[in-house]
Amino acid sequence: MNAAEKFLSRVEHKQTGSGRWQFRVPTRKDRHMSGALRELDDGRILIHDFGGDSASEIMSAVGLTLEDLFPARGPYHGKPERRPFPAADVLRCIAFEALVVAAAGAALLAGHPFNATDRERLLLAVSRIQASVTAGGLA
Repeated sequence: MNAAEKFLSRVEHKQTGSGRWQFRVPTRKDRHMSGALRELDDGRILIHDFGGDSASEIMSAVGLTLEDLFPARGPYHGKPERRPFPAADVLRCIAFEALVVAAAGAALLAGHPFNATDRERLLLAVSRIQASVTAGGLA
C-alpha cells in the first residue's frame, strides 16, 4: 500500500483528478471536504486543510506520522512545488466559505446586526479563503 492509499483508507474522500483527492478532515466535525491530497510522481503526498488544521494534527488523528507522507525510499531533494494544489481543488474547498461571506453580506444589507459569534465566523471564513489562496500557490 502506497502513502496515498494508506492515508485515504482512513478518511472519507473523493477523487478529483489523477493523483488528487479531497477528504473530510478528521480533526473536527467537518461538514464539507475541506482537505486536499495530491500524490506527486515520486510517491510523496501533499496534504492541506483549507480549514487551518496542520498536517501533523491530521496525520495524528488518523494514526499516522508525517513520515508516512513519504515512500520508504528517500531522502528527497526535489524542487518545491510552485503550485502544490490545482486552482480547481482550491476553489472546491473554499466554496462553502464564500457562501458564509455572502450570507453575512446579505444579513448586513438587510440591517441585521452581527453578534460576537457571527463576527467570529465571518473572520474565520475570510481567514480560510486567504489560506486557500496561499496553499494554492497563488499569493
